[in-house]
Amino acid sequence: MRFLAFEADGRKGLAVAMEGGAYHGLTEADTAWPGDLETLIAGGFPASAIAALRSGRAVDPAMVTVALPVRRPGKILCVGLNYAAHAQESGHEIPKVPTVFGRFATGLIASGAGLVRPRVSDLLDYEAELAVVIGKAGRDIAKEHALEHVAGYTIFNDGSVRDWQLATPQWTVGKNFDGTGALGPVLVTPDELPPGASGLHLQLRLNGQVLQDTKTDDLIFGVADLIAFLSTAMTLEPGDIIATGTPSGVGGARKPQVWMKPGDVCEVEIEGIGILSNPVVQQE
Repeated sequence: MRFLAFEADGRKGLAVAMEGGAYHGLTEADTAWPGDLETLIAGGFPASAIAALRSGRAVDPAMVTVALPVRRPGKILCVGLNYAAHAQESGHEIPKVPTVFGRFATGLIASGAGLVRPRVSDLLDYEAELAVVIGKAGRDIAKEHALEHVAGYTIFNDGSVRDWQLATPQWTVGKNFDGTGALGPVLVTPDELPPGASGLHLQLRLNGQVLQDTKTDDLIFGVADLIAFLSTAMTLEPGDIIATGTPSGVGGARKPQVWMKPGDVCEVEIEGIGILSNPVVQQE
């Protein structure tokens, strides 16, 4: 299944793709409204909720405001240096265990919203990533059962303010400026993709120029590895997001360097999921 969260006339909406690709759905003003996508994820995608959405009206994604697939995730767990070539271009050894840092919901924006270059820096970089949304809670999850805990997959652009990120050994501030983490546009359930979303073509384009281009099976630590590792320390809960890391080609590692600037358009495309597209704007 493929879900699109949206807003229309100031109300939350949710649509599901029908056979053939058209979307049908409802808004919270409808009596059959089954709740937002987070509600459906937590409930294990109840058949009654899916039926209600399919019986709703046609929804044209171009005529509504696309919303975040998960509006307020409890945890956003990001994995750094998870493609060997990116670790090398960043001057790091290939990690023996996942390198993990946190992002927060206040930094997230939906597809179509403006990626914000902050007033305090011109060094806004892009990072194309596969994102995993947890569907079933768990702690100490065995790798062989890890994919059972996945609700679906989406796309993440881990916009990074590089000078603030690299000013200290901890990356938290430079990774959490408001309006720099784009997520979406849809959530695709695991049955529509290869196990662990492996082998999917991932590409980032800035103003149409291809700057990152790889496949998700080049990840050092795959989706099942990451779920098993992270759940050793903490309970993963429905709606939590794991951003699996970015490939080589980031702007800060290029010669000459490439930084996103107001007026640019940044697109991340992942095969089988879609295109996350955002203009770049300047903080007011």
